[in-house]
Amino acid sequence: MGIAIAFIKLFRRKPEKKYKWEPLKGDLELGNYSYPMVLVQIPMYNEKEVYQLSIGAACNLSWPADRIFIQVLDDSTDPAIKALVQQECRRWACKGVNIKYEIRGNRKGYKAGALREGMKHSYVKLCDYVSIFDADFQPEPDFLERAIPFLVHNHEIALVQARWEFVNAEECLLTKMQEMSFGYHFTVEQEVGSAAHAFFGFNGTAGVWRMLALNEAGGWKDRTTVEDMDLAVRAGLNGWKFVYVDDVKVKSELPSTFNSYRYQQHRWSCGPANLFRKMAMEIATNKKVSVWKKFYLIYSFFFVRKIIAHVVTFILYCVVMPATVFFPEVQVPRWGTIYVPSAITILNILGSARSMQLVVYWILFENVMSLHRTKATFIGLFESGRANEWIVTEKLGDALKTKKGSKAPKKFRFRVGERVHALELCIGLYLLFCGWYDFSFGKTRFHVYLFLQAIAFFVVGFGYVGVYVPNS
Repeated sequence: MGIAIAFIKLFRRKPEKKYKWEPLKGDLELGNYSYPMVLVQIPMYNEKEVYQLSIGAACNLSWPADRIFIQVLDDSTDPAIKALVQQECRRWACKGVNIKYEIRGNRKGYKAGALREGMKHSYVKLCDYVSIFDADFQPEPDFLERAIPFLVHNHEIALVQARWEFVNAEECLLTKMQEMSFGYHFTVEQEVGSAAHAFFGFNGTAGVWRMLALNEAGGWKDRTTVEDMDLAVRAGLNGWKFVYVDDVKVKSELPSTFNSYRYQQHRWSCGPANLFRKMAMEIATNKKVSVWKKFYLIYSFFFVRKIIAHVVTFILYCVVMPATVFFPEVQVPRWGTIYVPSAITILNILGSARSMQLVVYWILFENVMSLHRTKATFIGLFESGRANEWIVTEKLGDALKTKKGSKAPKKFRFRVGERVHALELCIGLYLLFCGWYDFSFGKTRFHVYLFLQAIAFFVVGFGYVGVYVPNS
């Protein structure tokens, strides 16, 4: 992927050069009927802090008013929040926006279930394309004008994915490190997948689907917690192509509390492993795509990047290599401890060069998170207890600023489980002992890394990462 992205950047291979792209224009005879019908779906669940942002941004999209439906899929369980969302929809409807407020009787299937239910309404059958935005996403007014032409002029394309941009990336060290990881994901993984294979995992939001491709693939399924990736794989196996457009950016919010981030990472690590378990044979026996694409899907997309990457990071760098200090006869080669990790790190931070000064913190933090990702990966592979756990990522919006600005109480209590994480503390103690042993009896300076990594586990274990918002 590193070689591929270097080639793409060097020769400036943008999607507009590979595929036909021309701006859509009104027709004197047809008028607005020359524009395709577009459905915009906004699934939400108790999104008190951000619902106005996403609904407002969607309603301000630059597109003929009679050629677009804004569909708010509200799964909220709080009656007060439901009333606020409905009132906001009515406010925009009074301004002439074609907005629909839809609810259902249960939360079966979570986000996938809400999207699937939303597709059953009669007016949806009039639409050629569907764009999806999570509750904290704010597309620019020209989003559809820049994305839809790829689908209109290239009938083999099923999906146009935009890049995420973060409004709170500078909020704390946790959000800065997340931005570094996303920089690699979009700049390398998504762009290389788009350019080399016309395939990548749909990010679940900030994208536009061709209705025909979505329905042909079987629509939304809730068998895993990564319904977006599930749909993308099924559509890819039908021969459809995907396009990632790095120049089109959509604002969103990063989780700034560690618990929210940890739940999100569990879902994003467990889901792909679970999906791999369920689709490996379906991919291998597919007759519609080439052997090369099947190999890419099974080996590179799933096995290496969704399973091996997490497991190797934790098992090798946090368990096996620290244990070598007790066995002086074991010589760990430099390529395994320095050269390969350094090369991977450099490739990872290419997408976030402006955060280069944080690379050491980022490496240590990613090693800590590999513990959770490895655990979640095995849960997904063996489909055990929490395989289908879905906890909505908390969006703070302006809530945190309000709480910071208010006068803090003199006494503050919190439950130990809210901030103290025993598993991280145990691994931290193990690494601290390994570091002490190497410092006392070893002949290398491996203890420098071990002490730093132990500190990182302790910092996370005691909850001193991200912002902390008391439940009260």
